[in-house]
Amino acid sequence: MTKPKSPQRWAFDLTHILNALGGDNRFPIDVKKLAKDYSHQISPNDPITLVNGDVLDGFEGCLCKNPNGKNEWGIIYNSAIKSPGRINFTIGHEFGHYLVHRNQFPDGIRCSSEDMAKWGSEYSQIEQQANDFAATLLMPRDDFEKQIASSAKAGFDELVACAERYGVSLTAATLRWLQFTQRRALLVVSRDGFVLWASSSPKALKTGAYIKTANLPPVELPAKSLAAQPHLLDSGKGLAEHDPFVWLKEPCTEEVMVSGRYDMNFSLLHLSAAPDWRPQDEEHEEDTYDRMISRTSGSSWLG
Repeated sequence: MTKPKSPQRWAFDLTHILNALGGDNRFPIDVKKLAKDYSHQISPNDPITLVNGDVLDGFEGCLCKNPNGKNEWGIIYNSAIKSPGRINFTIGHEFGHYLVHRNQFPDGIRCSSEDMAKWGSEYSQIEQQANDFAATLLMPRDDFEKQIASSAKAGFDELVACAERYGVSLTAATLRWLQFTQRRALLVVSRDGFVLWASSSPKALKTGAYIKTANLPPVELPAKSLAAQPHLLDSGKGLAEHDPFVWLKEPCTEEVMVSGRYDMNFSLLHLSAAPDWRPQDEEHEEDTYDRMISRTSGSSWLG
C-alpha cells in the first residue's frame, strides 16, 4: 500500500513543477488556476472545477462537493474578505485539504479562524496541515531565503516586500520567516492594548522566549512596550530598544507596524543570539518546546 503524501511533499512536488516552468511570472502563484489544472491532471474523476467567493457566515473558506451529485469539488472563500493576500492563502489552504484530506472527509470541510486556533483534536490537526501546505507552496523556502537570508535580522520593510512577492498577508510572510530563521525572534499581534497572540521562532522557543496567550485571561501589552505607546510612532511605524523585563526576561529590539486594515499592531521582537539566562528545568523546557513548535497557538496564517 502506497504511503499517503504529506502536505509538505505535495507542496514540494508542485514547487518543482512550477520551478521547471519558470518564467517571469513565477510569483505570486496563480493558486486558483493551479488548483483547477493540477487536480484535473492527478484526479480527472473528481477534480476541482470551481474556485470562487461567496457568503460564508462564520467561515474563512471551505472545500465542498458539487451539490448536483457530480464528482467535482469546489473551493469557496468568504467574499467578505477584502485582502487579496488573505484570499490567496485561504485558497491554498483549501487546495491542501483537497490533496491531503478529501478522501478522509468526503462531504467536504469548512474552515473558520476559530477552528484553526483550537489545537489538540484530529480536526484542528488537519487545519495545521493545510496551513503548512499553503505556506510551503506559496512561499517556498529556497526562494524566501534568497529574499531574506535565514541569518538576517528581518524588518517589516523586507517582510512586506516578501508578502507582496508571494501574494500573501504580512502575517503569513512573517510566520513563514519565523519557521526557518536562525535568529531568536517573536511576532506579537495586539489590539486595544491587549495581546491577541504571539509566535516565536524555534530558537526562541528552545530558550523559553515566548508569550503565552491560550487559555488565559486577556494579556495586557507591557506598559513600556512601543506597541502600548502609539504616540511614539511615526506614521504607524517605530523602533525601540528595551531593557530586560519589558517584554521578556532579557533585552530586545521591538519594531512596530500598525495595520489600518485590521486595526492591529504588529510587534517584531529581536533577541540576542543567546539568552544571558538558562531555563532552570531543561527537561521541562524541552517538553514545552516539543509541544509548541508544531503549532502557533491562537494565531492565524490568514492575517
